[in-house]
Amino acid sequence: MMFFPKLIVLIWADVLALYVMWMMMLYLTNVWKLGFTHAAGIVNIFTGAWTMMLLPMQYLVDTFMGSYLILLLSSISYSLGLGFLWMSTPPILGKSHGLCGAYLPECIGDEQRVLFYAGLALIAVGLSGHLISLGPFSAAQFTEDMLENMTGKSFCIMFLFSYLAILVPIGTVIAISYVKAWSFRFGLSALCTVVGTLVFFAGSCSYNYIGPQGSPLTTIFRVFYAAVSKIFYRRPKNVKDLYEIPDLDEHQLIPHSRSLRFVSYIFLRLNDLYKCLDKAAIILPRISTEDQAKNRWRLCRVTEVEEIKMCLRLIPIGITFIFCGVVSAVGNSYFLIQSNHLNEKLGRLPIPATLLLVIYDTGKTQFGKLYYKLANKLGGSGSRHYAPPIGIAVSMIFSVICCVVAAKVEARRLGIVISHGLIDKPDDKIPMSIFWLLPQFVLLGAVDGILETSLCYFLVDQVGPSMQGHIVHFGLGVLGMGHMGSVLAVYVVGKVSEKGGKTGWFQHTLNKSRLDKYYWTLAWLSAVNLGIYVVMALLFAYQKSRIGEDQEAVEEEEDQNGEGKGSQGPFQDDAQCFCCC
Repeated sequence: MMFFPKLIVLIWADVLALYVMWMMMLYLTNVWKLGFTHAAGIVNIFTGAWTMMLLPMQYLVDTFMGSYLILLLSSISYSLGLGFLWMSTPPILGKSHGLCGAYLPECIGDEQRVLFYAGLALIAVGLSGHLISLGPFSAAQFTEDMLENMTGKSFCIMFLFSYLAILVPIGTVIAISYVKAWSFRFGLSALCTVVGTLVFFAGSCSYNYIGPQGSPLTTIFRVFYAAVSKIFYRRPKNVKDLYEIPDLDEHQLIPHSRSLRFVSYIFLRLNDLYKCLDKAAIILPRISTEDQAKNRWRLCRVTEVEEIKMCLRLIPIGITFIFCGVVSAVGNSYFLIQSNHLNEKLGRLPIPATLLLVIYDTGKTQFGKLYYKLANKLGGSGSRHYAPPIGIAVSMIFSVICCVVAAKVEARRLGIVISHGLIDKPDDKIPMSIFWLLPQFVLLGAVDGILETSLCYFLVDQVGPSMQGHIVHFGLGVLGMGHMGSVLAVYVVGKVSEKGGKTGWFQHTLNKSRLDKYYWTLAWLSAVNLGIYVVMALLFAYQKSRIGEDQEAVEEEEDQNGEGKGSQGPFQDDAQCFCCC
């Protein structure tokens, strides 16, 4: 159990680093004096980058490095990134470079900008590496012998550290929120990450290591390579002549499909792709099957080909998830900048902007759990695979409501700004309570909580068994594409709003802009996206829920033993995808 505190320290460092990145919008606008759209672009590109890096990072873990090495390297990257971020603040290197040490844009030189952007890149690598490797590495430490010999004292220690993993970083985040010095905020996070990395490395001799096990993503490359290498061969009319190993467990076999089904409705050209993919399983004449099977890059099983087809079928409906990421991107950018210079007091008690992060995260967790429970109660036998797509639709409805509420609140904020003559005074306090922003943060938490939970289960249900552990990272990467796409959306909307010589909706400061109109635009675009998703969801040919099949098998076994406990619904606590939510 000595390894457990070492891993907890890494979690503490992660929470502090995530807090720093969440507050980055305010740092860029208040210290660097960037336009709020420019600052939002930096934040959203960073968020999109680390989420899109999850799948490649998982490939490195499975194929080359293993979870320990990735966890160590990502921790070092984390430490360097936060250290660079700390060094980029004016008080640290300002005077040594002939600049001032105040938090002003003229006190930030080119060297500090280079350190800042290099720090963001390193933090993105560290964050994606931690999210990929920390969970599997921690699970590998709980061996069967250790679990069998665990005493009550050991269990209490683990329980205590689990709570400390939550309470200590939250308390630290709230405490440093009252400190105005950005160098202290960045420096404390960097120090905690360095200490966590050293503590983790110090226990290297006591860890249980699991090396690379091979990646199912390699199957994708093998199928395409084998199909291209046999492009001039004809596919046999009888699909039984294609290569397969029938002696495997029937749960590991996927029967041949004659088309990509749903894809044929949307992208007719892609429907012909199944013929090319089937060529990867063609058994060449005049060469024994045993000899061909030895080269897995030239001959693939039908099941492997079908798993690739399942992934391709997700492309049309997956495109609709990108806009969900566009809406989600407003949370740590435009929503946060709305809170800037608002009244942060509850009576005489000052309330930090961190409260908004806590509200958002609580809403995300609770709404995700709420939908989890509702799906368990409403998901009847035979229709369990419909619960996740319905959840995705519900999250899209919440996104429309969230944007409408945000537009109303921003319109009220602008009204107060105009009535008090603060349009040209962006640094003055606005006599409006920060608590007006709570509804939109709660609603955005509902959007992300329900969406991520439902998306995880939907993707896991619709791919083959070997791809289930990786398809979730693909889904998060699609949402990351939406974060990056939000930068393009703001640019296009801004250019359209300037047509006819009109004043654009996005100016340098928020008080001169019309962010409320952008929210209204997101609302009706979200409604259009919802309509497109509903059409695609109705056309989609669903696989039977594997989670549901597993539960039915458990229930049947319990009934035979006289220990039936009733159905727990389509979602199980130990499902593969639940950890990502």
